[in-house]
Amino acid sequence: MVYDDMDYEVEADVFANQQKYVKTLSSYEIFQVNVEAGNDEQTTIKSLVESYGLTVAAGKQQGSICAVSSLEYIYEKYEYRVLDRTLRLCIGTWEGELNSLASGMLKGIAKLIDVYGDSLNDDIFKEKLGSVSAKEISRTAKERKSGTMGYAEAMVTVYNRKMKAGLKWGKLYNSNDGGAGGNKNDGSVSEETESETGGEIKSETA
Repeated sequence: MVYDDMDYEVEADVFANQQKYVKTLSSYEIFQVNVEAGNDEQTTIKSLVESYGLTVAAGKQQGSICAVSSLEYIYEKYEYRVLDRTLRLCIGTWEGELNSLASGMLKGIAKLIDVYGDSLNDDIFKEKLGSVSAKEISRTAKERKSGTMGYAEAMVTVYNRKMKAGLKWGKLYNSNDGGAGGNKNDGSVSEETESETGGEIKSETA
């Protein structure tokens, strides 16, 4: 289909929407077309990621995030402030380490921010979680539960270590009714209960 007298941004926008139904494009390709079209969501996400010295990329590489769908998911579900804090915590904790910028890690952190709000202390998070590699968090998450909840559980376990009054497990499991931000979860929550101690994750400094 050919359009006459259409400026570039409008043409890119039309193309991005058409391709959803005509040709299978990667999340990154659709994201880039939306950026070129000047769409607010994607341009905002791109600017935010770049403000932390990172780029949005098609593949896994140092200094970039390729979990494009997850960035859009967090932005759409929890809004800008949660995505901003997610990136700030992630980068401040693991200093841009490749595995820390994966989809499950980002969505797990975003869920904790949404559920616990200001009860989640950024300094404690960076200190406690920074003692454990992102790879170890991911391994433990997959052993515990599939999806975002597995990552959230793994991170709460480390965060609560050696704390008398840590983050409440019950609040995490009741988050299907809305967390601190009043948002619904992504359906990954099971109805089972969890002990206050959770599972064990080895510290890099142990």
